[in-house]
Amino acid sequence: MTERRADILFTAGEAAGMIGGACRGNLGAAIRSVAADSRKAEAGTLFVAMPGENVDGHDYIVAALRQGAACVLAAAGRKEKVLADIAAAGLGLGEACLVFVDSPLAGLQALAREHRRRMKGLLRIGVTGSSGKTTTKECIAMNEGNLNSDIGLALSMFSLSSVHKVGVFEMGMNRVGEMDELAAIYEPDIGVITNIGVAHIGLIGSREGIAAEKKKIFSRFTGAQRGFVWDGDAFKDFLKEGVRGKVSEFGLSSTVGLEGVESRGLEGWKISWQGRECAFPLPGRHNLLNALAALSVAAELGLDPALAAAGLSSVKPLFGRSEIFSGPVSLVRDCYNANPDSVAAAIDFCDSVEWAGRKIYVLGSMRELGSSSAEEHAAMGRRAAASSADAIFFFGDETKASLEAAFAAKSAVRANDGAKVEKTIFHTNDLKTLVDAVLGYLREGDLVLAKASRGLALERFTDALFAAGLVKAPDRDAKTGAAAPKGGAHAS
Repeated sequence: MTERRADILFTAGEAAGMIGGACRGNLGAAIRSVAADSRKAEAGTLFVAMPGENVDGHDYIVAALRQGAACVLAAAGRKEKVLADIAAAGLGLGEACLVFVDSPLAGLQALAREHRRRMKGLLRIGVTGSSGKTTTKECIAMNEGNLNSDIGLALSMFSLSSVHKVGVFEMGMNRVGEMDELAAIYEPDIGVITNIGVAHIGLIGSREGIAAEKKKIFSRFTGAQRGFVWDGDAFKDFLKEGVRGKVSEFGLSSTVGLEGVESRGLEGWKISWQGRECAFPLPGRHNLLNALAALSVAAELGLDPALAAAGLSSVKPLFGRSEIFSGPVSLVRDCYNANPDSVAAAIDFCDSVEWAGRKIYVLGSMRELGSSSAEEHAAMGRRAAASSADAIFFFGDETKASLEAAFAAKSAVRANDGAKVEKTIFHTNDLKTLVDAVLGYLREGDLVLAKASRGLALERFTDALFAAGLVKAPDRDAKTGAAAPKGGAHAS
């Protein structure tokens, strides 16, 4: 019997057998990688043809095969079209194989689960929550990149191999039932829920509904597993109730071994834990709680306090998450995503920083809030108006409600028309107008907060600050962070 090469995940025939697929072509085709983007297909790739709202992967099967894909996972209902497209392109399958299933997504998820189950002895840590998931994952185990959706987590599973002993994966969801799928794929031994907020409330419907969905990270527990919830969460009792396995709390009053914390402003925190001092570099109370979640996991695993403290001290922010830049003007770039909870945390943090110069908050729209969008944006406006900011620049159509609420709060200092009052408040939907307005306002010694949902790509604004020499540009690529993303989470 020929021994399989270590770099082969499975053959096409094995994959089809695992997920109940019907095959056409070479059952012995060796699969070495899995991709849902045809541009990433190469020799040895299993290309998963995923139908989407705007793009259908079935239209790119020919491209994937031309790039050397060893196997294609496609919908059985599209079989005739797929075969016709291949024939029309003048291609034969050659050494490749087609596998047809009812749902390519379900097939991908099932295949990912079966591959993960081959990793005997792997300690699986999963992190979810309305905000702080990625940073908490980074605190538990540093990694590059982030894939946390129903597709992304499944793809991340194929980065695991028998050499890995621990995996730390982010388990993000934005629809009812998605966490069931993620938990079934990963089956975490340790589950962490950072908090229950209102992110994706427009898709889920209520905070109670969000809590019910997030709680499903514990749904595969059999009794031996361990969960963690924030001790200040309004839903902590609900999250702990009825779970098969022990659920503990983390936070300022409950993290095991915590001896004290001290804020260092923009430089982060000094954390005293189990006789060790940790210089945790990410600022803000929200990031402190993410660190305490990681330390609670470390205590549960009995990790060496010196190693855990050293690891936490070495954490670096990913692109758009609590990044601090200095220069004639200081910048807090926190624009990878935004929801009412994370915006409030960012404003509260910047308010708390002792600063000799002025504070300027650039706040963009928050997305996926559904029918509560106007109300939440108005609340953001009132909070910003009551903040210590000297100037507030709102960006995006949804923030018109923020502007109106800020003016109604009668905390405005100077309106867009230049009428002198107490606080400068400005709104625009146009990026160039935003850049020109902020650049025209800034002076040396100012502190700028940039916060918005990902869809607004507010790094375009911060890039203008770098280009103008007001803020020292990062050595790494400002778009991708420390390094180009490689996959789903950390495994070691």
